[in-house]
Amino acid sequence: MKKYILSSLAVLSATAFFTSCNDSLDTDPRVTALTQATFPGKPADVEAEIAAVYSIMNTMGGGDADNQNIFYWWEVMSDNCYGSGGLQDNKVKSLHNLVEMSVNQYETPFVLLYGGISRANNTIETIDNVTWSDAQKSQRNQLLGEAYFMRGLYTLWLTQLFGDIPLITSTTVTDEMKQQVSAEEFIYPQILSDFVSAKNLMGTEKGFGDGHANKYAAEAFMARAYMFWAGFYKNVGELASGSAPAINLVEQEGCTVSSLSQSDVIDALKDIVSSGRYKLCEDYRSLWQYSNSLLWKEAQDGEGHAYEFIKDMKFENCFDQPGMGNGNTEELFQVQFMNASSWGIDGKAENGGIYSSARMYCNYLSVFWGLRNGATQSNGKPDNTYPFNMGWGQGTPSCNIWDDWSAAERSGGAGNEYTDIRKKASLIDFDNELQNYTYESDDCEESGYGVKKFCGVTLDACDAKDDPWWTKCEGFTSSTLGDKMQGAHFEDYYLMRYADVLLMLTELTGERQYMNEVQRRAGVPETPYSLKAVQDERRWEFAFEGIRFNDMRRWTGKDCSNSDYAPKALQAQAGKQVICHGEKSNKQSLEHMTCSWTERYKATNGFLAKPQAQITLMNGAMEQNPGWDASDDKTQYRVMY
Repeated sequence: MKKYILSSLAVLSATAFFTSCNDSLDTDPRVTALTQATFPGKPADVEAEIAAVYSIMNTMGGGDADNQNIFYWWEVMSDNCYGSGGLQDNKVKSLHNLVEMSVNQYETPFVLLYGGISRANNTIETIDNVTWSDAQKSQRNQLLGEAYFMRGLYTLWLTQLFGDIPLITSTTVTDEMKQQVSAEEFIYPQILSDFVSAKNLMGTEKGFGDGHANKYAAEAFMARAYMFWAGFYKNVGELASGSAPAINLVEQEGCTVSSLSQSDVIDALKDIVSSGRYKLCEDYRSLWQYSNSLLWKEAQDGEGHAYEFIKDMKFENCFDQPGMGNGNTEELFQVQFMNASSWGIDGKAENGGIYSSARMYCNYLSVFWGLRNGATQSNGKPDNTYPFNMGWGQGTPSCNIWDDWSAAERSGGAGNEYTDIRKKASLIDFDNELQNYTYESDDCEESGYGVKKFCGVTLDACDAKDDPWWTKCEGFTSSTLGDKMQGAHFEDYYLMRYADVLLMLTELTGERQYMNEVQRRAGVPETPYSLKAVQDERRWEFAFEGIRFNDMRRWTGKDCSNSDYAPKALQAQAGKQVICHGEKSNKQSLEHMTCSWTERYKATNGFLAKPQAQITLMNGAMEQNPGWDASDDKTQYRVMY
């Protein structure tokens, strides 16, 4: 079996930088023990700096998902998921309703992302402290390109979360730089300039399962950022019309052109396709950990439990086979995890930070989307949940995604229905797959479905009922966290897949062949181009991968009406029947917490509240987003169940 459980030694260079992440923009977040005059002194030092830049993604991708994992947040904020969980799980419910529990609820990613930007800025400014030989120029350019790429990516995420914010492009944060600026006019030009610099500086050799960005990742994220800017800010409803404007760029190393057009973005995506370096996995299930060969062999043997859903897969398509799963052939960029979790790795006040990230080196979404089964605490018992593992059961799939998907499968009319393998590959249908599944007595907003893609997976062969299958992989050693149920989850979190490149190309050009390739892999009818077809394909293909909410926003545009895409889709959740207090017979209509999803979305444009502590710190240079007046009851969490 391919060895996926990585050594914790690989992360030591990154952890050395953790104390550099500060809780404000007002202080210098660089490593205090070193100075720009003396560090970096050799190429290995720059490699360590880049590792520290990337490590922010582990901090966000692990740890407490309801407190800092923005990819999880964007699923919960969309119509794909409810808040759900137990009565006490209030953070996730506030996200789903676009309200807040406290004025600093959303501070953690604000701090983390600015910390990552500072680390990237430091590398950009000091990379030539190293005396690079001619033979090392490509290494130098690759590392500089990665710094530009990560600065662009972190800035993109920040502005998608919070809108108009300070644009930080230097380690010396001047008073002028602390001023909030227009995302449309100033931040997106810088983001896209960073991606252009990255694509021109980086090569094509790195990035294939090693966790690094390369030229192709930069080209793909350049398209994603441009499409959001054109759709959300410029209100371009259908990009295939070719009506999106060019965006002005900022001159910097690697970016010498003055603007970026829609045709430039299309050319960049076609460059990825023509390279031949990426291809869709033959079987969609190969992307997800439940298709691992150990579980597949249990299905073939037919002894004990057997997971029938993967029994017909080819062995070579199992998750842990070459070219599948982690490091697969369609993975352009991802968050990677390893067995280095520890309760002692955190950014709490005594360590100079505010965030909790004790489990950051594991994919903690496997726990948040794990199964909260049974009032008798029978989570993870194979008789009830096999092969899926226990967890917190928050952010459960909505009735809407199952119902909408099922309607799409029936859309051809009698005799023309089809089965989209992605539906059952993405969702657990409790009634038909886990017939012994029961609910906790304090459950609420249960739809009868679970997230299959990221749910933890166990085996009959596991030593304990809640041990993940990873504990049986070659090379596994328990982390200092000790708790395998919480710490032993290593499924990559995909940030960009080749399927996204193909669907973006169809959306930008109106050329159906790229979308048809994705449809063929799913076994669904190939359709002509239409915006509706692309919208549906993106929803089905990327369910629970953190993409849906910002897709909804760019198809809606800023300052929308009730009938536009996002408010209409979000409000369609109202009235769905959900299970409450653990009883299947005890269903009630889902309603918004304070007013309506339409009203909250229109008031906020999908942006979260900026943390009040940071607004106060900036002394008037940064303003709260519209729709987040803390004195308005419609913005504030209230108990519903």
